Amino acid sequence: MGLVDKAIAWGGRNSPWIIHFNAGACNGCDIEVVDALTPRFDLERLGILQQGSPRHADVLVVTGAVTLQTRERLKEIYDQMSTPKFVVAVGTCACSGGIFDGCYCVTGGVDAVIPVDAYIPGCAVRPEAIIHAVDALLKAKLPKAAGRLKKDKKAKPDRKEDAAHDGAGNDQ
Repeated sequence: MGLVDKAIAWGGRNSPWIIHFNAGACNGCDIEVVDALTPRFDLERLGILQQGSPRHADVLVVTGAVTLQTRERLKEIYDQMSTPKFVVAVGTCACSGGIFDGCYCVTGGVDAVIPVDAYIPGCAVRPEAIIHAVDALLKAKLPKAAGRLKKDKKAKPDRKEDAAHDGAGNDQ
């Protein structure tokens, strides 16, 4: 493997870019995806950035049931992504069609159109679940992208008083 190939592989492991696509959602899951990108949850600490172009994105995050109107566009976006590419279905509607399954204009979940690597069920999905699923997906598919979330999760307490309480007012 040449130096350029090693640099590209390192960038894919340590700085995956995501693109978000709404296939026909009610915007509940869309709000949660955007919330995961805000400073409160800060996906950038994991090296994950949102990208507007599918040609540069590594992970496609899809919300909503796939409709007849969005089916072809979803296929186009998936085909425009470079390899390796990963798809995350966010929310019950994206996983199975949800309450819209069986409607005249709904083709079902995302897996009816393109292959899906990770499913995050729920209505609406919490930002923590999205972050965990993307991190777990990258760990599973790209083995050297391990453990960045775990390092941030367990911060040591600054004071002895913080260590003596569990946050709910109970002494340990």
